[in-house]
Amino acid sequence: MIPKLPDRPPNIALADALLPDRPVKGRGAVSNRSGRYEREERVAVDDGWGGVAVEGEEDETPSPRTTVAIDTTRTIVARNDSPDIPFDRSINPYRGCEHGCIYCFARPTHTYLGLSPGLDFETRLLMKPDAAELLKRELRNPRYRCDVMAMGTNTDPYQPIEREHRITRQILEVLDAHNHPVSIVTKSALVMRDIDILGPMARRGLAAVGVSVTTLDRDLARTMEPRASTPPRRLAAIAALSAAGIPTSVMVAPIIPALNDMEIERILAASAAAGATSAAYVLLRLPLEIKELFEEWLEANVPDRAKRVLDLIRQTHDGKLYEAEFGKRMTGSGPVAQLVRQRFKLAIKKLGMNRRTWNLDVTKFRVPPGPGDQLTLGL
Repeated sequence: MIPKLPDRPPNIALADALLPDRPVKGRGAVSNRSGRYEREERVAVDDGWGGVAVEGEEDETPSPRTTVAIDTTRTIVARNDSPDIPFDRSINPYRGCEHGCIYCFARPTHTYLGLSPGLDFETRLLMKPDAAELLKRELRNPRYRCDVMAMGTNTDPYQPIEREHRITRQILEVLDAHNHPVSIVTKSALVMRDIDILGPMARRGLAAVGVSVTTLDRDLARTMEPRASTPPRRLAAIAALSAAGIPTSVMVAPIIPALNDMEIERILAASAAAGATSAAYVLLRLPLEIKELFEEWLEANVPDRAKRVLDLIRQTHDGKLYEAEFGKRMTGSGPVAQLVRQRFKLAIKKLGMNRRTWNLDVTKFRVPPGPGDQLTLGL
């Protein structure tokens, strides 16, 4: 680690010794660059002791091990008032996400913890083991007013560590017990494990699931979303959820010009065939540190297309890599963004998707009893 330097020409000797970013096996980010709050900057430097790749050696660097710590948060429901999203509350059982999607807009949140939005985000995870109890406490608050609870809005509730810790399932059990509606977005086939909860909830108008399908190209998925379920497994999840009577949509997100935008129609057709009845999309977003992380990934994995991809992204954000303005940040602007929007609308119209609106029922909610409360007798 070296101290951050003021804006000036870099030391020539140091610049010559900097190592190029290379893919990390099984991970999305190719670096562990410092967050915006850090006073130091991490760089890889060849010290002359074998830091440079040798012909015949693997092109990928070894994958760092995943670690999980406990998040001692005292609250579990996050609130927002963004006009761009259709919910005002959400739950995230985990911080960081082992799926390692390079484009993940949640990466910058790791900087609040003094960690990197790069490899740290997908390897140094935090779990919230008290989430279910904290949720019960929140729902018992006399000021609480029921509305749809969103999950998967920041990090994926079904990322690999959920298999062991089952925090998402515990949360669903609380919501189910008290007839609280929930909507889930995931790119993991692990969601099928909880069909026994989600199915009965859906029959009461209390559950809907969106499955994110970014690409049908397994090679692209392996580098861009290395530890998420494969595209065929996600389609299988759509089929299983739909067969169980759970309202299921496909999220074509993010759409990246010159990388996966040519797949829009194929993704929608495959998802509709699997049983998805509605669809949505989001154009690639690159806020804060994600810009540099995504550029590194392009140069390391698709160098032949890197410049073209970045040029087209700028065309969707008024010449910038990202525009944070409400109403534009999710769908972009300009001819390239307009073409994506038109193609998407035509495709879902042709496939008969989005003809049905899934409105979850907020009227069935009942306040969970607290310690010593008298239970109401069912009549």
